[in-house]
Amino acid sequence: MTKPHVLVIPYPAQGHVIPIMELAQRLVMQGIKVTFVNTDVTHKLVKSNSLEKDAFGGLMQMVSIPDGLEPWEDRTDLCKLSKSVLRTMPHKLEELIDTINEENNNKVTCIIADGCMGWAIKVAKKMRISRAAFWPASVCTLASVLSYQKLIDDGIINNNGMPLNHDQMIQLSETMPPIKAADLSWACFEDSPTVEAVFQVVREAVEASRLTKWYICNSTTELEVAAFSLYPQLLQIGPLLASNRLGDQAGHFWQEDSTCLEWLDQQKPCSVIYIAFGSFTIFNQTQFEELALGLELSNRPFLWVVRPGMTKETTASFPDGYVERVGSRGRIVSWAPQQKVLAHPSVACFVSHCGWNSTLEGVTNGLPFLCWPYFADQFHNETYIRHIWKTGLGFNKDEGGIITRGEIKSKVEKLLGDNTFRVKAMDTKEKVTSAIAKGGGSHKNLSNFIEWIQEESTDTQEYST
Repeated sequence: MTKPHVLVIPYPAQGHVIPIMELAQRLVMQGIKVTFVNTDVTHKLVKSNSLEKDAFGGLMQMVSIPDGLEPWEDRTDLCKLSKSVLRTMPHKLEELIDTINEENNNKVTCIIADGCMGWAIKVAKKMRISRAAFWPASVCTLASVLSYQKLIDDGIINNNGMPLNHDQMIQLSETMPPIKAADLSWACFEDSPTVEAVFQVVREAVEASRLTKWYICNSTTELEVAAFSLYPQLLQIGPLLASNRLGDQAGHFWQEDSTCLEWLDQQKPCSVIYIAFGSFTIFNQTQFEELALGLELSNRPFLWVVRPGMTKETTASFPDGYVERVGSRGRIVSWAPQQKVLAHPSVACFVSHCGWNSTLEGVTNGLPFLCWPYFADQFHNETYIRHIWKTGLGFNKDEGGIITRGEIKSKVEKLLGDNTFRVKAMDTKEKVTSAIAKGGGSHKNLSNFIEWIQEESTDTQEYST
């Protein structure tokens, strides 16, 4: 009997690698062999911060293929990256699979591809390999992706994905919150070439969704009932978090500074503001300084993640005398073990860019949010936090587009001065926890999916689509 051997391929971004790595570890826990395929650049980052080899019980191998860009080229240029990935990686993936199958008795029996790597689903079909798509972000975001043709037909976007009226409000269904056309995940970039390149990724994702009977999502109906109702073929298996299996998180691009947990141990319960903006957010120096001064004015202890490259300048520059003034009340790290931080009893709230991983991590720990979205799906997620779950607040910008220190101080006081947000957050936590517990919807779906992978390994012939 052929043993299951799953090839997993994420989109090359931090917020995509971590959740699909978590899924891969769930497969390994069930005795399934996994080959995890990153781009060469991402592979080096993940390997430098990965768990020990024996953490995967010898069942996961990490490999890489090129993304087509030169080593020195900017991977944050999504226009260039998206075009290069589509041009280069499909052929390289085919070559990799051929090599694995020739050198290994345990051939690849299934491919699980990130929805933003839809081309990999096409490769799987071409090579007669079972396949499944995985969506790491919110289902609300995926619903807008799957609805792109309707948005074109309704005159909301053109054939290249550009909004015809950026301020037009869109509501995909009566029970889903409205969003601005400019906030569609592919339309939030300043230049049209990037919008068009990312929209091509969207088209590939939709085309790939028709080539697989499994489209699993890192979410739950408890969080996004309307979006799941709009596309009932999408299956909840989330939230996929290391804390749910009492393990350590893998897939980070930067080294975690775990000493901040010791600092948290010294703080009072429910007192600390935690501030983190993920792997992509970039501030100008003025905004960075206003945030720093706003945290100082709050007069509360804070833990702030200032990752390399967070400001447009080479190195983030704090206001004169700032570090000395805040002293031990403020702890600043370059990267944090976020799931452990958010689970710490000292943390009172989460100032977040509202990336989906961060959103899920805050939700599952019952924390209220202060929302500071930067791009893509983060505006969708902010809408859910503020208006659907009602577990957080947003910030208002001044005439110059800056969130001022006074605004930051005011919103911190408002959020932490009203216990309603904490009550709502704890209620949402309970609902999500029930979904991933034994017998819950996400738990059942993940179990069924793993069973399917095991069954498919006995017959690697192409299934009908």
